Amino acid sequence: MALSDEDIKRHLRKGKMKIRPLKKDQIGPGSVDLTLSDEWYCFKKKFTKEDTVVDLSKVSFKKALERKRAKTILLKPGQMCLGRTVEKLTLPPDIMGRLEGRSRYARMGLAIHVTSAIVQPGSNNHQILEIVNFSPFTMKLHAGMRISQVAFDEVITPSSKPYSKYGKIAKKQ
Repeated sequence: MALSDEDIKRHLRKGKMKIRPLKKDQIGPGSVDLTLSDEWYCFKKKFTKEDTVVDLSKVSFKKALERKRAKTILLKPGQMCLGRTVEKLTLPPDIMGRLEGRSRYARMGLAIHVTSAIVQPGSNNHQILEIVNFSPFTMKLHAGMRISQVAFDEVITPSSKPYSKYGKIAKKQ
């Protein structure tokens, strides 16, 4: 069952779930807006040449990307980067989230997540967004932009494997 704004506010008030920091106007009718931080992960130069072949069974994203701190970044057409949310989500084992882009940016050709849209039950971390520029022009992204939103669903049976405990990468986000 999807959570409405009233459900979200009730769970936040009771401490069942946490979103920190959070301003009241970030809560929409059925989702919460998430904000870009100044932490980015961009491909290293040696991984951006057209003739480079990367064997995904041998190279992890950690070796291909470098971390940057910047208030703004430029994303060229076809380019991808990872962005981190300012907000940290703490969910119980019986609530999960779904990351979505915001339509105002999607209409300009900006995708906010490629495939990893699920915020697992029991998560306790910042979200990493897979941001891709599908437009024919360079885009400027700013820390502080409300670029994504998360909608929440109640899980019928609480997870026996909360992500904050069992997720391999989750503990470090």
